[in-house]
Amino acid sequence: MDKQQFLLIDISNSNTKMILSSESLLLGDVFSIPTSEFCSDTFNHLPWKIDKKELRVVISSVVPEKNSFIEESFGSEKVIHVSNQIKLGCGIDYTKPESIGADRLANTVGAIHFIGAPAIVVDFGTALTFDVISREKAYIGGVIAPGLAAMTDYMHDNTALLPKIDLNEPLSVIGKTTEAAMLSGAVIGYRGLVRQILSSLMTELGESNVPVVATGGYSKLISKGIEEIVEVNEKLTLEGLRIIAKLNH
Repeated sequence: MDKQQFLLIDISNSNTKMILSSESLLLGDVFSIPTSEFCSDTFNHLPWKIDKKELRVVISSVVPEKNSFIEESFGSEKVIHVSNQIKLGCGIDYTKPESIGADRLANTVGAIHFIGAPAIVVDFGTALTFDVISREKAYIGGVIAPGLAAMTDYMHDNTALLPKIDLNEPLSVIGKTTEAAMLSGAVIGYRGLVRQILSSLMTELGESNVPVVATGGYSKLISKGIEEIVEVNEKLTLEGLRIIAKLNH
């Protein structure tokens, strides 16, 4: 039975997600808060009781200014920051390994665990990222594109008449209203973007059937109808953090 518990923290540009885990599984529900609101006081309002003396903390962060108060709250000796400098259980073949986002490393670890290698991870977050894992279980790079919400928000913010839209499945390709036309362009167009990038990645890899796992806020919406995506795992980053916690405990 696992004795050590971990607090896993995934800090993205938009939201921060937290969950408790043992070495072998995630425990309970994910707690999410806008990253702009995430502060030391957040730990006093979690939906579960935590013992700061007993917990180890594992952090994937792409917002460095949020890191220091976590160490102050738990003690730096109990905090593991995901980077290329710790045990990951995978190789890295990348020009500047220190520049790889912690979330991308966690996704890589999670993907190898759940679908093996080679594999591609598509993360539908604030940015759209594609991370490629070689047959030798090494992170070898990927693609970064604008996030879906960022694209639609940009149209609203930089035009006089285009509204802000809620992202969901369009009823038809031909939009009968401005909102419907924007929704069709966003969702259906984005699927085309994802398909084309996946096709190009597989061509460059010399592989035709690399399994793809999707994660992130819009993963369920956009993954519909994309045959290459064999699994949607909205907790992939957190699962990767759990595995990293086990490796570095």
